[in-house]
Amino acid sequence: MGALRRRLTRAGLPALLVTHLPDIRYLSGFTGSSAALAITRRSARLFTDGRYTTQAAEEVSAQLIQVEIGQTPPAIAATQWLAAQSGVSLAAFDPALTTVADLARWKAALPARLRRGFLSELPAPIVGPLRLQKDEDELALITEAAHRGCRLFDHILGFLRPGIAEIEVAAELEHQARLLGAEAMSFETIVASGPRSALPHGRASKALLPRRGFVTLDFGIILEGYCSDMTRTVYLGRPRPDERAAYEAVLEAQQAAVAAVTAGAVCGDVDEAARSVLRKAGLAEAFSHSTGHGVGLEIHEPPRIGTGQKTRLQAGMVVTIEPGVYLAGKFGIRIEDMVAVTRSAAQVLTPAPKALIEL
Repeated sequence: MGALRRRLTRAGLPALLVTHLPDIRYLSGFTGSSAALAITRRSARLFTDGRYTTQAAEEVSAQLIQVEIGQTPPAIAATQWLAAQSGVSLAAFDPALTTVADLARWKAALPARLRRGFLSELPAPIVGPLRLQKDEDELALITEAAHRGCRLFDHILGFLRPGIAEIEVAAELEHQARLLGAEAMSFETIVASGPRSALPHGRASKALLPRRGFVTLDFGIILEGYCSDMTRTVYLGRPRPDERAAYEAVLEAQQAAVAAVTAGAVCGDVDEAARSVLRKAGLAEAFSHSTGHGVGLEIHEPPRIGTGQKTRLQAGMVVTIEPGVYLAGKFGIRIEDMVAVTRSAAQVLTPAPKALIEL
């Protein structure tokens, strides 16, 4: 909160309205599904409803943030409170996280004289950049979530066999994740086998695992709010030479990109490290997405590791490195690690085996 207020002061902003729930959790600790946070240079107030009376009292530090329980929609209550504060001539909001309909409702709840200019768009995000670099506690949670994901991968290797449905594999992963303490999965589990492995986001279906072919497993868990994300592709049976060569190319590309991760590295250069390997292998056209993305309280956060991205990596960031190739009607392969950026090198948080596993 102190860092946020310093940014508000530098930007000449007297107040901020925060409605994005991951940002609210980051700033206040509140984990409920309905809230708004109103922040001035001297005070802060969290608005929520009666469902969260006890929870808000437990999660939010009363020394830093006052909690107000009411029946008015939280964002409207927060807007009205900000408008009533002495010295608050305007309140900024993030337009990238605000719908047109929401903004219209907030303005309608203000006195007529304030509807035109009181709510002001932030020229650039102000909370999101604070979340980019994780502190020690955040890194510990993300690392533990990632390690539990690796344990899930070890378990599922003994479960995979031809003839079972992809949805059975996903169900087993998700069941075991709960037993390992996961709050939820980070996203809908991807299990794509045989020709379906050529679908980059092939959600688990009723398709049966083949006697021979790739199986891509992309999954993650949420632990105390923080996400993990990993992908491994294994082979049922014995791969053909072209399949093995493609896998080795993806593995080399993934390792090259991991090696390029360091504080100060340009995100586009990390992407190119993976893409150049696949280009030499004649597979660049089959790599259809970015090399990676940030991970934290949300499964997809800045920075983006993609072509032309100018952002420089900073120590404390956590990103994925996940190149892949997808040959429609044939097969697909993706290998993904979570990587913490340090001042000297990359720290891989998902140490599960990456050499081709044949089952």
